[in-house]
Amino acid sequence: MKGTKLEYRDCGWVWAFVCFFACVYSFPGLASDEGHESSVIQLNSDCPPGFEQVTGRCYLRNLYQLYDSLQNAGVGGLKTGLPVIRDGFTPQQIDLGRYLFFDPLLSSDGTLSCGSCHHPDLGFADGRSRSIGVTGEPVKRSAPSLWNVGFLDRLFWDARATTLEEQVQGPLYAVDEMGNSEKQLLASLNASPVYRRLFQDAFQSSRIIAAEVYTAIAAFEASLISLNSRYDQYAHGYHAALTNEEIEGLNIFRSFVARCAECHTPPLFTNQEIAIIGSPEPEGLPFDAGEGELTDEPTQRGGFKIPSLRNIAATAPYMHSGNFADLRDTVSFYTKGRGHAVPENEQLSIHWHIWEPDLADHELDLLVTFLHTLTDESMQPQIPKRVPSGLMPVGEIPGVPVEDLAPGD
Repeated sequence: MKGTKLEYRDCGWVWAFVCFFACVYSFPGLASDEGHESSVIQLNSDCPPGFEQVTGRCYLRNLYQLYDSLQNAGVGGLKTGLPVIRDGFTPQQIDLGRYLFFDPLLSSDGTLSCGSCHHPDLGFADGRSRSIGVTGEPVKRSAPSLWNVGFLDRLFWDARATTLEEQVQGPLYAVDEMGNSEKQLLASLNASPVYRRLFQDAFQSSRIIAAEVYTAIAAFEASLISLNSRYDQYAHGYHAALTNEEIEGLNIFRSFVARCAECHTPPLFTNQEIAIIGSPEPEGLPFDAGEGELTDEPTQRGGFKIPSLRNIAATAPYMHSGNFADLRDTVSFYTKGRGHAVPENEQLSIHWHIWEPDLADHELDLLVTFLHTLTDESMQPQIPKRVPSGLMPVGEIPGVPVEDLAPGD
């Protein structure tokens, strides 16, 4: 092994698959909850599936490390490497982050956790056009999926954060989201003997500090890996992983006519850029300027980060405003003409990839068929059966029955 790049020069593709699956499934922890049957919550000492433990820290291992990555951007064809991921956390830090992520103690009133808006069973989104915060009112934008977020170098729809730790603080302290303050958060955590013990295990600290909270949640979020979809199996050389119709959809996706792959570029299925596409707002809502609101730059009005399409079939509704209910409506938007939904009083610099491909209905159907092949939730983490605060794990998702949110046995 050289650095973080795997070397399989002495084994063929079949053996490479064997190596990969042995790596993924040799680690306990998937759908496990070590210590929860006892009276004391203990942190897992094993890395999550897909990660190798080296000198006590977890490093991701996957077949994409066989390939080069152009300028470390993770964009290109089927056999292109991914960008560098944020890894190297300890197993204890990752597992502590899991408890924090699902504990409503982190919100101002103990009703919402990070998992309320990023639920594993909802593609790490929440199935709503706009998430609901502690005020009971919808927030400004939809909750993006967190799958593969450790690869991203810009976060939030308007790309205002550049690290996971910075991103974590956004919803924690936004008055319309979790509504907490750093002072209250630290007071709540330090008042918990269980959390003090867990932070001691993860960080060897006698008193919990804010930076450790952010690091732990970032560690958990960076462990959310989805790289074994049927598309991935096809990309690595197993042609039978996709049907003829799905391959046709992939060809349309990558074609110069549809141009989907120019922004949603494999293997991450995003080029991580900002694009202005003129997506409409839901009826009655004002225009959302996106990145332009932060920069006050007219040419950036309506600009949003291009999301990854991995597990896209599980994260409806779509766009920053959740304005499209399903994938068919979403792909149809791109064939209706450049800037067709831009308000009359707005002059937007529509991205040059957005044009008028004039795709037929059957081509749109094939695109949707292909997008379903990007689904892989095989490494979905287990929601803790209980969290250190004693509150109900996850918290509340408005409109979803409580019994549907309770973790299974």
